[in-house]
Amino acid sequence: MATILLFLIAVLVFFALIVGLYLLVTYNAFVALKNRVKEAWSDIEVQMKRRYDLIPNLVEIVKGYATHEKGTLEAVIQARNMAMASQGSLEDKAKAENMLTGTLKSLFALSENYPNLKANENFLELQRELTDTENKIQASRRFYNSNVLAINTKLEMFPSNFVGKMFGFAKQEFFKLDENEQAARQAVKISF
Repeated sequence: MATILLFLIAVLVFFALIVGLYLLVTYNAFVALKNRVKEAWSDIEVQMKRRYDLIPNLVEIVKGYATHEKGTLEAVIQARNMAMASQGSLEDKAKAENMLTGTLKSLFALSENYPNLKANENFLELQRELTDTENKIQASRRFYNSNVLAINTKLEMFPSNFVGKMFGFAKQEFFKLDENEQAARQAVKISF
């Protein structure tokens, strides 16, 4: 009888160790995924800040050549300011960024009407830097969304979903384009 009791205690201890180890490993995996999502969002913010910093210089150069295009220039600055100030949900931030992308397209379309602007070295360099930044933003969005997919999948899969709920991990929002904005679906193409 004593050996059966010892055997049952050993089985219970072994089972408790396995469950405890699983909880520990799963919890740490959630923490790692949550931190990777934060890191990925930080990468997006760094690239958006770089874009915000480039826009005023670009607008100043265009102003010198296209003084009667005041409305377009003001729309770009307004969209930049709205994107910088956006503190709402991820969806609100994405909408503001998409609006900024659209106004930048209109700014670059202006250059078609001004051959001297198209030949300006400063304009061309800013244009190249902005295109590079747009590409980095897209890569950062993909990295962010892949990390969001990983944590959301783990939160839905059995049995890790119980651990996630137990420790309060929440599903994350994807950073996606607004489906109603066709202009935002096209990449910013800048070529002369």
